[in-house]
Amino acid sequence: MAYKSTTLRTALTVRNIVSIHYFDYMSNFTFPGESHDFWELLCVDKGEIDAVAGEERHTLKRGSIIFHQPNEFHNVITNGRIAPSLVVIAFECRSPAMEAFRGQILTVQDTESALLAQIIIEARRAFLGRLDDPYQEELVRNTVSPGFGAEQLIRNYLEELLIHLYRRYFANPLPVPQSLRRPLMGHPNETYNRVIRYMEEHVSEQLTIEKICKNTLISRSRLQKLFQELHGCGVMEFFTLMKIDTAKELIRSNQLNFTQVSDRLGYTSVHYFSRQFKKVTHMTPSEYASSIRLLSEKDHGREISHP
Repeated sequence: MAYKSTTLRTALTVRNIVSIHYFDYMSNFTFPGESHDFWELLCVDKGEIDAVAGEERHTLKRGSIIFHQPNEFHNVITNGRIAPSLVVIAFECRSPAMEAFRGQILTVQDTESALLAQIIIEARRAFLGRLDDPYQEELVRNTVSPGFGAEQLIRNYLEELLIHLYRRYFANPLPVPQSLRRPLMGHPNETYNRVIRYMEEHVSEQLTIEKICKNTLISRSRLQKLFQELHGCGVMEFFTLMKIDTAKELIRSNQLNFTQVSDRLGYTSVHYFSRQFKKVTHMTPSEYASSIRLLSEKDHGREISHP
């Protein structure tokens, strides 16, 4: 056989690392802020901070990750109450895919948290000095006992982190079953349609009532009343049903395992996803997959027996 090699395509490439930090801040830490011509990501590992990005100020809690685009002024402000721990990575990446991260505040899941942890581990092997010095301006290579391949692993883990986040938030929006769009009673209005569109676009995230209200310009009481009138349930219960129905479609597509389905839908763990799935459907994801497979085989058998 005449084998032919395939050149692997690259979705994005991290060209250079500028800084890698893991900070344990005091609750009253202050930083004057800065801007520079490269990307910087900040992830809250513990506690809570306020992050300034340009002219906007955001409160970030554990698991939140913000991307500061090149030349954007940014700052970290502690609230005087909660001492935070932060991962901060500055890097150069000119891939077009990075445009999706401009102005984004996302949430990391277990896989992405593990990748951040690996970057910190390899940075301690590859470079000298402390990772908790906020004023360190240059990474100094460890030439005495560097970990083999540590720098390459840093790049690989960071690119993998970016790809994971891009897939979950920006690529291949998850289809939401049409049946959920039709209210069980009453007539939908433009406000309802706006909320539904927002939840469809963010079905892979962990939404809260507060976030839905803020981003759809509706009060909490009106939002709850709207879904009680049209669906006979609360908005968060409806959002759970939307997630589970989307999970059913993903399971039927037979392209992802249950852990991947859980990750795609923003669940913190596959075990929590399984509990939620069973609570709604009275079946585990495995039982649902088996039942659908069995029904498909029966239908296929009938078609063969009775052409």
